[in-house]
Amino acid sequence: MRAVIQRVIRASVRVDGQTTGSIDKGLVALVGIATSDGIGDVEWLVDKIVNLRVFEDSNDKMNLSLLDVSGSLLAISQFTVMGDARKGRRPSFTDAADPEKAKGLFNDFLKLASNFVRVETGVFQAHMEVELINEGPVTILLDSNKKF
Repeated sequence: MRAVIQRVIRASVRVDGQTTGSIDKGLVALVGIATSDGIGDVEWLVDKIVNLRVFEDSNDKMNLSLLDVSGSLLAISQFTVMGDARKGRRPSFTDAADPEKAKGLFNDFLKLASNFVRVETGVFQAHMEVELINEGPVTILLDSNKKF
């Protein structure tokens, strides 16, 4: 599993003009699921996201996690995070899981994450409009297979 994590002041997602999820202070996670991913990848990614120390403490050092600041998570399933653009000009998505598998693992991700923080989301496989104000800006890339 891969995720692009952005620390935000606020963020929201809309589908067909309707807001399906919104948060104030917290993290936005654009989540991609690979063909080889399983529940272990879900557990690793949730643990990493909720405990990632990307919020400033009283000394202005990134030393606090989403849990420490009582922040929320806006999680968006996004197969394009699995894109490979190393060859040619058009990304390949052959490493992205098929929709059925991806939906199941993404739902597992949402359920597990909601045990720790408030979670909002969009609609799986829908065309979504994600709006956010990135604080910092802070953007972190995560990969359960540790490719980066």
